[in-house]
Amino acid sequence: MTDGPWHRRHRVAVDVAIAAAFVLLDTGATVVGASWWPDRPDTLAWVMLGVQALACASLAVRRVAPLAVVGVLGAFTVAVTLLISPVGALTPAHDTNVWAPYATVMALSGPFFCRRDRRTAFLVLAAFTLVIMRPWEPSVTVMTVGLLRTAVGPLLGLYLDARRRVILTLRERAERAERERHLLAEQARTEERARLAGEMHDIVTHRVSLMVLQAGALRVTARDERTRRAAEELRAAGCQALEELRDLVGILRTTPEGDHAPSVGGFADLVAESVAVGIPTELIEDGDPALASPVVGRTAYRVLREALTNVRKHAPGARVTVRVEYAEARVRLTIHNAPPRDGAGVGGALAGTGSGLGIAQLRRRIELVHGSLRAGPSPDGGFSVEATLPAYVPTTESAV
Repeated sequence: MTDGPWHRRHRVAVDVAIAAAFVLLDTGATVVGASWWPDRPDTLAWVMLGVQALACASLAVRRVAPLAVVGVLGAFTVAVTLLISPVGALTPAHDTNVWAPYATVMALSGPFFCRRDRRTAFLVLAAFTLVIMRPWEPSVTVMTVGLLRTAVGPLLGLYLDARRRVILTLRERAERAERERHLLAEQARTEERARLAGEMHDIVTHRVSLMVLQAGALRVTARDERTRRAAEELRAAGCQALEELRDLVGILRTTPEGDHAPSVGGFADLVAESVAVGIPTELIEDGDPALASPVVGRTAYRVLREALTNVRKHAPGARVTVRVEYAEARVRLTIHNAPPRDGAGVGGALAGTGSGLGIAQLRRRIELVHGSLRAGPSPDGGFSVEATLPAYVPTTESAV
């Protein structure tokens, strides 16, 4: 089972391979005279060649510490520049070359791709550009090549970062479109249920009503008692069938699991009900309830209703705090109850009632709208339920 392309699942191996490639590239380019290498290399030149290889090898950690990698390569470039002039310990075969390794191109892309603070990255880029271009030794070739060398890396980093953002945006849009498709399909199924219920009501009710009327007429006009009794039984059975049909049609016309439940406006009523039965409950709302779309509001209502019901069953008399936070991106509902009061046993009989699947059913409903639910004991001995829902879930209802 894979979670993406190979290079994304093995980023460390890819970075090590890139670092090794630049070590070989810069070592070879330096030895053939494309950088600071002298005509007659001495011990210092070979030592600096090894130091350059180590500096290029730091590319292996460019994702973890991008500024540190730039600092290592920048320090090496400054050291080589000082050894050439004014120290004079190195005499390059070609004094119009750029002393910085080619690895600086990849290194300079890191701060612009891996970091969000671009101000620091631009300051580091300006300092590095100054070192590479050597404006104190004016040379059109050096300054032009040095500027190009330092510009390629940041442009590459900015391009990769913009590409990553576009991909993330497209993925989010695809996920949102999938949620909309699912919800619209659910709405279509609900409308189809209502249509079928209406047709069944019109057709079956009409026929059964005729049967009931005919049985009633037969009961009145029949001459013998046995026929009248049979007609009455037939009429009663028909009336009962109409009642059962009315209930069945009502079920078919109702959205599954009661999607017409109250929304966030019903929180206060739930809290008042708990207070009325001896559960001290406090409701704290932060933000604008209008930010919650209809589906989210009804889902949050069910979460609160289930949580308060569980408190009455398992922690009678416990103090409950309900906190609702409305934001533009999400709605967070937290219900926390303290430990039950000592000697409070009125909930013993209630604790065994119910299916025991309330939380599981809520979790499935919340996951349907791409939310999350956490429920479990709290450190103070009580119990906490926390639901995080997206503030907006599109439906045909919200589009009306």
